[in-house]
Amino acid sequence: MRIVILGAAESGAGAAVLAKKEGFEVYVSDLSAIKDKYKKILDDHQIEWEEKHHTEEKILNADEIIKSPGIPDKAPIIKKAIEKGIHIISEIEFAGRYTDSKMICITGSNGKTTTTSLIYHIFQNAGYDVGLAGNIGHSLALQVAESPHQYYVIELSSFQLDNMYDFRANIAVLLNITPDHLDRYDTMQDYVDAKMRILQNQTEQDAFIYWDEDPIIKRELKKYDIKAIQYPFSQLKKNGVIGYIEEGQYVIEKPTPFNMEQEELSLTGRHNIYNSLAAGIASNIAGIKKDVIRKCLSDFPGVEHRLEKVTRVGGVEYINDSKATNVDACWYALESMKGNTILILGGLDKGNDYNEIKDLVLQKCVGLVYLGADNTKLHDFFDNLGIPVRDTHSMKDCVEACYEMAKPGDTVLLSPCCASFDLFKNMEDRGEQFKTLVRNL
Repeated sequence: MRIVILGAAESGAGAAVLAKKEGFEVYVSDLSAIKDKYKKILDDHQIEWEEKHHTEEKILNADEIIKSPGIPDKAPIIKKAIEKGIHIISEIEFAGRYTDSKMICITGSNGKTTTTSLIYHIFQNAGYDVGLAGNIGHSLALQVAESPHQYYVIELSSFQLDNMYDFRANIAVLLNITPDHLDRYDTMQDYVDAKMRILQNQTEQDAFIYWDEDPIIKRELKKYDIKAIQYPFSQLKKNGVIGYIEEGQYVIEKPTPFNMEQEELSLTGRHNIYNSLAAGIASNIAGIKKDVIRKCLSDFPGVEHRLEKVTRVGGVEYINDSKATNVDACWYALESMKGNTILILGGLDKGNDYNEIKDLVLQKCVGLVYLGADNTKLHDFFDNLGIPVRDTHSMKDCVEACYEMAKPGDTVLLSPCCASFDLFKNMEDRGEQFKTLVRNL
């Protein structure tokens, strides 16, 4: 049986190794250049590969294709594979066939990485044999092939969920659903449907954790016959929810009662209450002791590029929130700001509606700095709000503009609402450049 893997980064290289181990004929093709570390993995396992082009006769004879989540269904080679009736799956789907380990899976438009990292932090500290996979960590397939674990904590994007069919989450976490990736999906409902796929194949033995106040989730749940035990959480105590904040206490009622002082939580801001509740509930379900959960919720260092305090220069706080690649993530960041804020916005727009942050911008921002190859949409929306704006097309110019605009006591917040690929390799590159330049001020 022939398996072709499209895309040779972390997920593709890992899938190739597992496919080879399981006895398949394997071929890897990437339209871009393949990084040396992934070439080495493929060569070490004697896996045939190509880069910078797709040889159709070597791809379209596949029995099954494993597709990188970064490749859209509209890509010509994918369209041709679909026309030929070749089954296309994700690396996570493929890896799931070869392990009986417990899967803790996290999705949502915002908060995925923080929640996934926090759950992993708790499981590790509890002494569990656990791997980190999906959008962060190492390839699930590679871990299943070469360093298997009893548990996996997996961050799942909508793109990964799109190509998952038989995979089962033992604990599924759905944090929220807000508009995102509307450049990849034809309609918002298509994106919503992708997120809801985290529920598929769950049984009565499984758990489903979700934010009870999300209007889209509440609407969608009526369409599904949910077999898993449900663990809804919300910011405040109300009927039906099992996790909440009440009178300064962080409370989980089930499966084992648990509480701690809210002010002991290491993560601050309203959005992080949800992330901390979801992580605590998942850990509680997995049987982790209360003292471990309590310790980890209070000592978790946070996630790089997510509301990361960089430094203070001339009385001005600089915060790196480069992971805010949609409007909702920026909303949460702005909502957590205490004083006057200079907000850095811009990049590759994903069909954003900036009306969602308009009120917070008017309330909190004393300056806006646009950072993108094309800032036209930002000018059109924000210029008439009466807030000083600056137009920049490089991180160097952006940081200089912020330095000139900021007064002691202000906060400079990089929370761009947009993808980074117009000027940067990725959101990490954007955040790293910001941090380096700020520290050199």
